[in-house]
Amino acid sequence: MNYKAPSQCPICGDELYITRMGCTRCNTNLEGKFTGCKFCMLPEEQLEFIKIFIKCRGNIKDVEKELGISYPTVRNRLEVVIQALGYSIDKVDYIDERRVPQNVSEKKQLILSALENGEISPQEATQQLRKLGK
Repeated sequence: MNYKAPSQCPICGDELYITRMGCTRCNTNLEGKFTGCKFCMLPEEQLEFIKIFIKCRGNIKDVEKELGISYPTVRNRLEVVIQALGYSIDKVDYIDERRVPQNVSEKKQLILSALENGEISPQEATQQLRKLGK
C-alpha cells in the first residue's frame, strides 16, 4: 500500500522535502534533497475538486451539478486551489454575471445570500457590496 507523503513537518509546520527515493522493480535508491510536486502538497479535498473540475472540462455549471454546490462556492474553491498552488490571481466577483439580474437590490440580495450560506467571506461580501454602491 502506498501512502501520500506529508507535505508539512508535524513539529514546526514548515515544508518537508523528500530525502530518499527508491525503485520497487530494481531496488535502485536515490538519496538527496528533492522537492515534491505542487499537487502532492494539496489536501485530499482540493485534489478531489481538481479531478472533478478536469472531468467536467472546466465547465463550472457541470461542476455545480456534480458536487451539488452553488456557482460562488465552485469559484471560491477554484480560487483557493489556484492560490494553494502558488499562483496569484486578480480578485473577481463571485457573481455569475449571466445569472444575475441587473437590478442593484437583487445583486445585493444575492451577495448577502452567498454570505449567509458561507460561500463567500464577510470581507468578500463587503468588497462586492461597496462595488455596487459606486
